[in-house]
Amino acid sequence: MIRSMRPRRLFAVLFLAVLAWGLPAVSRSGPLADALVAVDVGHGHKRPGATSARGVPEYRFNLDMARLVVEELHRAGLPKAFLLDPTGADIPPAGRARRANRDKAAVLVSIHHDSVQPQYLEDWIVEGRRGRYCDRFAGYSLFFSAKNPKAGPSLDLAKAIGERLRDAGFTPTAHHAEPIRGENREMVDPQRGVYRYDGLAVLGRAAMPAVLVECGVIVNRDEETALTDPDRRVRQARAIAQGVAVFLERAMKKTARSTASPRTLSFEPTKM
Repeated sequence: MIRSMRPRRLFAVLFLAVLAWGLPAVSRSGPLADALVAVDVGHGHKRPGATSARGVPEYRFNLDMARLVVEELHRAGLPKAFLLDPTGADIPPAGRARRANRDKAAVLVSIHHDSVQPQYLEDWIVEGRRGRYCDRFAGYSLFFSAKNPKAGPSLDLAKAIGERLRDAGFTPTAHHAEPIRGENREMVDPQRGVYRYDGLAVLGRAAMPAVLVECGVIVNRDEETALTDPDRRVRQARAIAQGVAVFLERAMKKTARSTASPRTLSFEPTKM
């Protein structure tokens, strides 16, 4: 039993457990542990967002994933990570940013699940009901806004998350870069799946580094099924949390080098 172990052995076991999880070994008593990470559940009960191929509202996917991301952030040494709208109150996007600003969050991550433009959707019958699907596109995507006052660090945050998602075996989608109406987003990092999208108020109105994550394409029938797999969801939530932790660790190290207050994180953009 753990309580019968000697202190050195106990420390070694705990350290190996952290490595086994694949999470950064972040001190829960250091400056990083005080960082508030706001996790936004995209949409709400009344305006649930997109509809999956099997008729499930996007909000249900978002809520499940956002809860897992908060849990994994806690495991990654960020115990003050919290859900921005745990009750699904249908707060407008700009209002979500204002709430994160009010709470003085260090980082904002908005969790969503993706769809496609209407011209790509096809009809099918599933469980006796008409549904709409598109199996042409699959994968995650990450968005940052150049209107965010911390645009450079927001891009760094998106790259850090994308790096971890890629390392965990996830593949980005490129369909938001298509030169068609409703898309045509600038893809600034194809390998990590990072786009620039200045029209997202939840990102542009936030005072801190902010990223929107589209976890997968729920109108793709195979990907919708995969996105409900518990093991995959945990693996993806863990990768997102790791990306946030890595980004904040880098900011903390910059703060230490600049001899600033140990509880004030530096968000100058870095080369990656």
